[in-house]
Amino acid sequence: MGATTDTGLEEAAAVFGEVRGRLFGIAYRMLGSAVDAEDLVQEVWVRWQTCDRSKVENPAAYLATAVTRLAINVSGSARKRRETYIGPWLPEPVDTAADPQLGAERAAGLEFAVLLLLEKLSPTERAAYVLREAFDYPYGQIAEIVQASEVASRQLVSRARKHLRAERRTPSSGPEQRRLLTAFLAAAQVGDISALERLFAEDVVSYADSNGAARAARMPIHGAIKLAKVIHAWGSDFWSGADISWVEANGQTGLLLKRDGTTSALVTVTTSEDGIDQVLWMLNPAKLAAFSGTDPCNRSSL
Repeated sequence: MGATTDTGLEEAAAVFGEVRGRLFGIAYRMLGSAVDAEDLVQEVWVRWQTCDRSKVENPAAYLATAVTRLAINVSGSARKRRETYIGPWLPEPVDTAADPQLGAERAAGLEFAVLLLLEKLSPTERAAYVLREAFDYPYGQIAEIVQASEVASRQLVSRARKHLRAERRTPSSGPEQRRLLTAFLAAAQVGDISALERLFAEDVVSYADSNGAARAARMPIHGAIKLAKVIHAWGSDFWSGADISWVEANGQTGLLLKRDGTTSALVTVTTSEDGIDQVLWMLNPAKLAAFSGTDPCNRSSL
């Protein structure tokens, strides 16, 4: 009896292992948090161990359905937690150099700008968009997962696409984004206001996520002139003495800052033909685990 049970769990683990990356990819795109996504994946694993697997015809579909519905359910509580967050909230960066597509057929839904816009969708709209755009699920299967008709599922994806198109400029290519980030670093380090203004789109916005753990603006900073002046005022202190390296975060080039061997910040920009549209400063130590060697399982909820 014991041997049979052990064999069954080994088979369950093997099946789960084959789709684990996809489950994490779905959950991360739904929540914007690697630690919360990992929690959901672990919960699905527990359910998979204890369910009657003999009645599951398609394990991959069953597991994807389970993680997506859990993500829809916890989205509300995650947003509620952010009501007490100190300052702007940004998605937790992930290291896409290690996994370029993060468990998906496509890299869709990983860029910071997209994740921020997905926050404005309803959880069901977000789920439908993620399943279709990142994982290429057929609409019939999406309908089963989100518990809607196929027609309604198509409408959910369509509305999400329109929302993203309406609020986001066409992004620059990867090399152009890196070029602008390189120029931004050079100008920011010396506090060159004129150079910064030339790099920024007129309506650029800066978000600094620290949750009170580091000195940072508590509100977004809007406008090229104002942002350039703010960076000029405190930029030298921010960059001085830091070891700076290039990393890939969420499919984009970023700047990783370390002091005395400890990761202190990750800075990146989103760009378009207008220049730098957003400057994103991740200063919350709890969200830098992917770039500091911290075990995400030992972190508190983000």
